[in-house]
Amino acid sequence: MKKWRILDDFTSLFYPRLCLACGANLPPQMSLLCLSCQYRLPQTHYHLSSENPFTERFWGRVNIQAGASMYHYDKDGKVQRLVHQLKYKRQSAIGIELGKIYGRHLQESLHFQGLQGIVPVPLHPRKQQQRGYNQSECFARGLSESMGLPCYPHALARKQYTETQTAKSRLDRLENVMQAFELGKTAGLAGRHLLLVDDVLTTGATLEACSLALLTCPDTQVSLATIAIAGS
Repeated sequence: MKKWRILDDFTSLFYPRLCLACGANLPPQMSLLCLSCQYRLPQTHYHLSSENPFTERFWGRVNIQAGASMYHYDKDGKVQRLVHQLKYKRQSAIGIELGKIYGRHLQESLHFQGLQGIVPVPLHPRKQQQRGYNQSECFARGLSESMGLPCYPHALARKQYTETQTAKSRLDRLENVMQAFELGKTAGLAGRHLLLVDDVLTTGATLEACSLALLTCPDTQVSLATIAIAGS
Protein backbone atom coordinates (compact mmCIF):
# COMPACT_ATOMS: atom_id res chain seq x y z
CA MET A 1 0.00 0.00 0.00
CA LYS A 2 2.84 2.41 0.89
CA LYS A 3 4.51 1.63 -2.45
CA TRP A 4 1.38 2.65 -4.37
CA ARG A 5 1.06 5.87 -2.38
CA ILE A 6 4.63 6.83 -3.23
CA LEU A 7 3.95 6.09 -6.91
CA ASP A 8 0.74 8.14 -6.77
CA ASP A 9 2.60 11.06 -5.17
CA PHE A 10 5.32 10.87 -7.83
CA THR A 11 2.81 10.72 -10.69
CA SER A 12 0.94 13.76 -9.36
CA LEU A 13 4.10 15.84 -9.76
CA PHE A 14 3.87 15.47 -13.53
CA TYR A 15 0.12 15.00 -13.94
CA PRO A 16 -1.48 17.13 -11.22
CA ARG A 17 -5.06 16.40 -10.30
CA LEU A 18 -7.31 19.41 -10.06
CA CYS A 19 -10.34 20.12 -7.91
CA LEU A 20 -13.38 19.83 -10.15
CA ALA A 21 -15.03 22.83 -8.50
CA CYS A 22 -12.24 25.40 -8.22
CA GLY A 23 -9.37 24.01 -10.31
CA ALA A 24 -6.84 24.05 -7.47
CA ASN A 25 -4.22 21.29 -7.23
CA LEU A 26 -5.39 18.37 -5.15
CA PRO A 27 -3.15 16.74 -2.56
CA PRO A 28 -2.42 13.00 -2.85
CA GLN A 29 -5.30 10.60 -2.08
CA MET A 30 -7.87 13.33 -2.78
CA SER A 31 -9.41 12.79 -6.19
CA LEU A 32 -12.45 15.06 -6.74
CA LEU A 33 -12.82 18.09 -4.46
CA CYS A 34 -10.32 20.00 -2.37
CA LEU A 35 -11.03 20.37 1.34
CA SER A 36 -11.91 24.03 0.92
CA CYS A 37 -14.65 23.25 -1.61
CA GLN A 38 -15.93 20.30 0.41
CA TYR A 39 -16.68 22.66 3.28
CA ARG A 40 -17.32 25.98 1.53
CA LEU A 41 -19.53 25.16 -1.45
CA PRO A 42 -22.87 26.95 -0.86
CA GLN A 43 -25.04 24.31 0.79
CA THR A 44 -28.77 25.02 0.99
CA HIS A 45 -29.72 22.90 4.04
CA TYR A 46 -33.22 22.72 2.51
CA HIS A 47 -33.53 19.08 3.57
CA LEU A 48 -33.98 20.33 7.13
CA SER A 49 -37.26 22.14 6.34
CA SER A 50 -40.54 20.75 5.04
CA GLU A 51 -41.26 24.02 3.23
CA ASN A 52 -38.38 25.75 1.53
CA PRO A 53 -37.56 27.61 -1.72
CA PHE A 54 -37.29 24.25 -3.52
CA THR A 55 -40.74 22.97 -2.55
CA GLU A 56 -42.30 26.39 -3.18
CA ARG A 57 -41.61 26.03 -6.90
CA PHE A 58 -44.02 23.11 -7.05
CA TRP A 59 -46.92 24.57 -5.08
CA GLY A 60 -50.10 24.19 -7.08
CA ARG A 61 -48.28 22.25 -9.80
CA VAL A 62 -47.67 18.71 -8.51
CA ASN A 63 -48.11 16.94 -5.19
CA ILE A 64 -44.70 16.09 -3.73
CA GLN A 65 -43.91 14.82 -0.25
CA ALA A 66 -40.55 16.58 0.20
CA GLY A 67 -37.95 18.39 -1.88
CA ALA A 68 -34.42 19.73 -1.51
CA SER A 69 -31.21 20.63 -3.33
CA MET A 70 -27.69 20.11 -2.09
CA TYR A 71 -26.16 23.39 -3.32
CA HIS A 72 -27.07 26.85 -4.56
CA TYR A 73 -26.24 27.27 -8.25
CA ASP A 74 -24.86 30.67 -9.21
CA LYS A 75 -23.74 31.77 -12.66
CA ASP A 76 -19.97 31.43 -13.02
CA GLY A 77 -19.73 29.97 -9.52
CA LYS A 78 -17.96 26.85 -8.32
CA VAL A 79 -21.13 24.75 -8.34
CA GLN A 80 -21.75 25.67 -11.97
CA ARG A 81 -18.21 24.54 -12.77
CA LEU A 82 -18.81 21.31 -10.87
CA VAL A 83 -22.03 20.54 -12.75
CA HIS A 84 -20.35 21.43 -16.05
CA GLN A 85 -17.58 18.94 -15.30
CA LEU A 86 -20.20 16.29 -14.54
CA LYS A 87 -22.33 16.89 -17.63
CA TYR A 88 -19.85 17.78 -20.34
CA LYS A 89 -16.36 16.70 -19.27
CA ARG A 90 -17.06 13.01 -18.63
CA GLN A 91 -16.55 13.35 -14.88
CA SER A 92 -19.32 10.91 -13.97
CA ALA A 93 -17.60 10.05 -10.68
CA ILE A 94 -18.50 13.45 -9.24
CA GLY A 95 -22.22 12.67 -9.56
CA ILE A 96 -21.77 9.40 -7.70
CA GLU A 97 -19.68 11.02 -4.98
CA LEU A 98 -22.13 13.89 -4.44
CA GLY A 99 -24.95 11.35 -4.25
CA LYS A 100 -23.13 9.45 -1.52
CA ILE A 101 -22.59 12.65 0.45
CA TYR A 102 -26.13 13.98 0.06
CA GLY A 103 -27.65 10.59 0.77
CA ARG A 104 -26.16 10.68 4.26
CA HIS A 105 -27.71 14.11 4.85
CA LEU A 106 -31.13 13.01 3.59
CA GLN A 107 -31.08 9.95 5.84
CA GLU A 108 -30.78 12.26 8.83
CA SER A 109 -33.69 14.45 7.73
CA LEU A 110 -37.14 13.88 9.21
CA HIS A 111 -38.66 14.93 5.88
CA PHE A 112 -37.04 12.21 3.77
CA GLN A 113 -37.99 9.19 5.83
CA GLY A 114 -39.87 6.25 4.34
CA LEU A 115 -38.29 6.44 0.89
CA GLN A 116 -38.37 3.12 -0.96
CA GLY A 117 -36.55 3.74 -4.21
CA ILE A 118 -34.68 6.28 -6.32
CA VAL A 119 -35.55 7.29 -9.89
CA PRO A 120 -33.28 9.47 -12.05
CA VAL A 121 -34.67 11.85 -14.66
CA PRO A 122 -33.87 10.04 -17.93
CA LEU A 123 -32.05 11.33 -20.97
CA HIS A 124 -33.23 10.61 -24.48
CA PRO A 125 -31.28 7.55 -25.74
CA ARG A 126 -29.63 9.64 -28.45
CA LYS A 127 -28.39 12.24 -25.97
CA GLN A 128 -27.22 9.57 -23.53
CA GLN A 129 -25.27 7.90 -26.32
CA GLN A 130 -23.63 11.22 -27.17
CA ARG A 131 -22.75 11.97 -23.54
CA GLY A 132 -21.83 8.41 -22.62
CA TYR A 133 -23.92 8.33 -19.43
CA ASN A 134 -26.83 10.02 -17.67
CA GLN A 135 -25.53 12.50 -15.07
CA SER A 136 -28.76 12.22 -13.06
CA GLU A 137 -28.37 8.46 -12.91
CA CYS A 138 -24.84 8.92 -11.54
CA PHE A 139 -26.27 11.08 -8.75
CA ALA A 140 -29.04 8.52 -8.19
CA ARG A 141 -26.56 5.65 -7.90
CA GLY A 142 -24.56 7.53 -5.28
CA LEU A 143 -27.73 8.20 -3.30
CA SER A 144 -28.74 4.56 -3.69
CA GLU A 145 -25.43 3.36 -2.29
CA SER A 146 -25.36 5.62 0.74
CA MET A 147 -29.08 5.29 1.55
CA GLY A 148 -29.35 1.56 0.91
CA LEU A 149 -32.25 2.00 -1.51
CA PRO A 150 -32.86 0.41 -4.92
CA CYS A 151 -32.25 2.56 -7.99
CA TYR A 152 -34.73 2.35 -10.87
CA PRO A 153 -32.94 3.89 -13.88
CA HIS A 154 -35.56 2.63 -16.33
CA ALA A 155 -38.68 3.62 -14.38
CA LEU A 156 -39.12 6.60 -16.71
CA ALA A 157 -38.39 6.90 -20.41
CA ARG A 158 -37.82 10.02 -22.45
CA LYS A 159 -39.80 9.46 -25.61
CA GLN A 160 -39.09 12.80 -27.28
CA TYR A 161 -35.77 14.41 -28.11
CA THR A 162 -36.67 17.89 -26.90
CA GLU A 163 -34.86 21.13 -27.64
CA THR A 164 -32.38 22.42 -25.10
CA GLN A 165 -33.99 24.12 -22.09
CA THR A 166 -31.33 26.82 -21.84
CA ALA A 167 -32.74 30.36 -22.09
CA LYS A 168 -36.37 29.18 -22.18
CA SER A 169 -39.00 30.67 -19.88
CA ARG A 170 -40.79 28.50 -17.32
CA LEU A 171 -43.87 28.25 -19.54
CA ASP A 172 -41.79 27.39 -22.60
CA ARG A 173 -39.81 24.80 -20.66
CA LEU A 174 -42.98 23.17 -19.40
CA GLU A 175 -44.48 23.06 -22.89
CA ASN A 176 -41.20 21.66 -24.20
CA VAL A 177 -41.12 18.68 -21.81
CA MET A 178 -44.68 17.97 -20.70
CA GLN A 179 -45.21 15.25 -23.29
CA ALA A 180 -41.61 14.08 -23.33
CA PHE A 181 -41.74 11.47 -20.52
CA GLU A 182 -43.62 8.24 -19.94
CA LEU A 183 -43.50 5.33 -17.55
CA GLY A 184 -40.90 2.75 -18.46
CA LYS A 185 -40.33 -0.45 -16.53
CA THR A 186 -42.67 -0.19 -13.56
CA ALA A 187 -42.10 -3.58 -11.89
CA GLY A 188 -41.87 -2.99 -8.15
CA LEU A 189 -42.87 0.69 -8.28
CA ALA A 190 -46.56 0.53 -7.34
CA GLY A 191 -47.26 1.66 -3.79
CA ARG A 192 -43.75 2.99 -3.25
CA HIS A 193 -42.46 6.35 -2.07
CA LEU A 194 -39.92 7.30 -4.75
CA LEU A 195 -37.17 9.90 -4.72
CA LEU A 196 -36.97 11.49 -8.17
CA VAL A 197 -33.58 13.12 -8.80
CA ASP A 198 -31.98 15.45 -11.35
CA ASP A 199 -28.83 17.56 -11.58
CA VAL A 200 -30.14 21.16 -11.39
CA LEU A 201 -33.55 22.62 -10.56
CA THR A 202 -34.32 25.73 -12.58
CA THR A 203 -38.01 26.27 -13.33
CA GLY A 204 -38.98 22.75 -12.28
CA ALA A 205 -40.60 21.91 -15.61
CA THR A 206 -38.67 18.67 -16.13
CA LEU A 207 -39.21 17.44 -12.58
CA GLU A 208 -42.88 18.36 -12.78
CA ALA A 209 -43.37 16.38 -15.99
CA CYS A 210 -41.49 13.39 -14.59
CA SER A 211 -43.39 13.51 -11.29
CA LEU A 212 -46.74 13.53 -13.08
CA ALA A 213 -45.65 10.50 -15.10
CA LEU A 214 -44.54 8.60 -11.96
CA LEU A 215 -47.75 9.44 -10.14
CA THR A 216 -49.76 7.58 -12.78
CA CYS A 217 -48.26 4.41 -11.31
CA PRO A 218 -50.80 3.15 -8.71
CA ASP A 219 -50.43 4.44 -5.14
CA THR A 220 -47.01 6.02 -5.60
CA GLN A 221 -45.67 9.03 -3.72
CA VAL A 222 -42.89 11.27 -4.99
CA SER A 223 -40.19 13.35 -3.30
CA LEU A 224 -37.54 15.31 -5.17
CA ALA A 225 -33.82 16.02 -4.83
CA THR A 226 -31.21 17.70 -7.03
CA ILE A 227 -27.53 18.49 -6.83
CA ALA A 228 -28.21 22.21 -7.14
CA ILE A 229 -30.94 24.84 -7.39
CA ALA A 230 -30.65 27.86 -9.66
CA GLY A 231 -32.30 31.22 -9.12
CA SER A 232 -35.88 31.36 -10.38
